[in-house]
Amino acid sequence: MSLVIRLTRTGKRGERKFRVVVKEKRSKRDGGFLDLLGWYEKSPDNSKKKIDMEKYKHWVSQGAQPSATVAELVK
Repeated sequence: MSLVIRLTRTGKRGERKFRVVVKEKRSKRDGGFLDLLGWYEKSPDNSKKKIDMEKYKHWVSQGAQPSATVAELVK
């Protein structure tokens, strides 16, 4: 079972809200997930985010690979 840390889309149409989650690599973008790590909200004015770094580091140590977008958010 390969794990990935990625974004899933939430919210109404036209809103850019995402959850940062841990899930299996083969599952759908908005399917079920194993753990919720935080959220990210993108807006034209500014971007807001909150990511639990302790959970993030735990899952990375367990072998979960962050997506390119999540890796940029964590920097």
